[in-house]
Amino acid sequence: MKRLNSLALLGAGLAAGIGGSFLYSGYWPEAQPAIAAEQHDHGAAESEAPGHDHADHDHTGQATQPGKSDREILYYRNPMGSPDTSPVPKKDSMGMDYIPVYADEADEKPNDAGHDHQAEDGHAGMDRDSMDHEHHDRGDQSDESDKSSDAGGEREILYYRNPMGLPDTSPVPKKDSMGMDYIPVYADEAEDGDTVKVSLDKIQRSGVKTEKVGRKALSRQVRGVGTVEHDESTISVVTVRSDGYIEDLFVDRRGQHVKAGEPMFRFYSSQIQLAQVDLLVSLRSRSRTGSDREVEGAIQKLRNLDVPQSRIDEVIETKKNPRTLDWPAPATGHVMSKNVLKGQFVEAGDELFRIANTDHVWVVAEVAEADIGEVAVGTPATVILRAFPNKPHEGKVTFVYPHMTNMQTRTVPVRIELPNPDGEMLPGMYADVVFHVGAEAPDVVAVPDDSVIDSGARTVVLIAKGEGRFQPREVTLGRRGEDYVEILKGVSEGEEVVTSATFLIDSESKLKAALQAFDRDETQEGMAKDGKGEGCPKRE
Repeated sequence: MKRLNSLALLGAGLAAGIGGSFLYSGYWPEAQPAIAAEQHDHGAAESEAPGHDHADHDHTGQATQPGKSDREILYYRNPMGSPDTSPVPKKDSMGMDYIPVYADEADEKPNDAGHDHQAEDGHAGMDRDSMDHEHHDRGDQSDESDKSSDAGGEREILYYRNPMGLPDTSPVPKKDSMGMDYIPVYADEAEDGDTVKVSLDKIQRSGVKTEKVGRKALSRQVRGVGTVEHDESTISVVTVRSDGYIEDLFVDRRGQHVKAGEPMFRFYSSQIQLAQVDLLVSLRSRSRTGSDREVEGAIQKLRNLDVPQSRIDEVIETKKNPRTLDWPAPATGHVMSKNVLKGQFVEAGDELFRIANTDHVWVVAEVAEADIGEVAVGTPATVILRAFPNKPHEGKVTFVYPHMTNMQTRTVPVRIELPNPDGEMLPGMYADVVFHVGAEAPDVVAVPDDSVIDSGARTVVLIAKGEGRFQPREVTLGRRGEDYVEILKGVSEGEEVVTSATFLIDSESKLKAALQAFDRDETQEGMAKDGKGEGCPKRE
């Protein structure tokens, strides 16, 4: 009996101890369903809160979104963004569930899905919560960049390029070996085949400058060297139309100034003597017959011998036959040449004197072959004599010679006519001539001289497209002005051209063209090897 009482007391003590331990730990077996229900109600309240995406858990422990249990799962990806996938549910080394990737979400950013799943895993520990918070921040930044890029509407993605700039592209979202997302290339950002991109840092260091293309009045100065010459229209030659003798000289030196009508030499000619006799005979015959026919014939004979009208009138009035004739100067000017001496016998047609008037002179300038196309009749010109550098003379081009006179210097003569009332411009003087080309021409589309790259084979300017993108474009040049050149074809008004550091960008463009040519060669070689049209991957 005592033994039974001892066993009863021992069982009661054990029961009391077990009950005390449960009360002390806060856990009671019968209350466990109520606690689970309370936790389930708390989770449901969180899932119903606005703006909170909560995913239920199925019996496998994997997260599934409400109402989407029938969606097709393509694969499971690493929750930390590493390039690791699994065809079945899986956990990583930290115990985090791999995130399912659905067929209708394959184009979405992995960070977004990772964010949703990590937000649902409330049962993770403190270390896992901190990592989820960092991943959540990265997902938000990615969402903001996507929203900012799509603010103007849906943008077409052409392909995805390697984030490290390697020559590798993908038609679908992809990660590289370091887990970095490939960068989408949109249709409105894609570079043309002939567009080159230069980093902004290199642009700043190189001092690249641009200027908008506009219309300008192209006026420039074409320079030439000329000489003062006689106006050929004022040169006179003194000659006789009959044989005779020079009995006396009144102008006996070169350079002597003479006036029109002033006697130059005394001339005896038997032919003039006979013509004067015929005139006297016809005058006496007219007094008997009253006919002027013979008189008019005799007068015309004297005129044919270039006898001055003053001598004919003298014979008619005096009825005498003078033996010699004082030959008058035909024009006012300076004697350029003298080819006669006193007492000399001369024949009809011999040049005795040459007289030139210097009241009006020519300046004949030599213009280079490269500039002659812009100099025309009417082009304003400034003539500066080297003897009088502070007294410029303004004139216009009156004639462009139709031939090149100097084959060694490859120049074309151009004539400017200038008045010379004071006679300071002497024939033979050197003069510097400045032609003002295009001063009266209309405005044209022009670019700075520094923006033109002339390789000899073609002429190119660089068009700035913004964000470090430049396009080499071939152009056709027209007239040149001061620091600007006309563009006939290739560039439109309003576009921007590069005006400095053009050779840096041009070298980048040539490098890109060489790489593209190398890629084409590799592709053709690959196609020739496999015979299936599959070449090397296209380089960006």
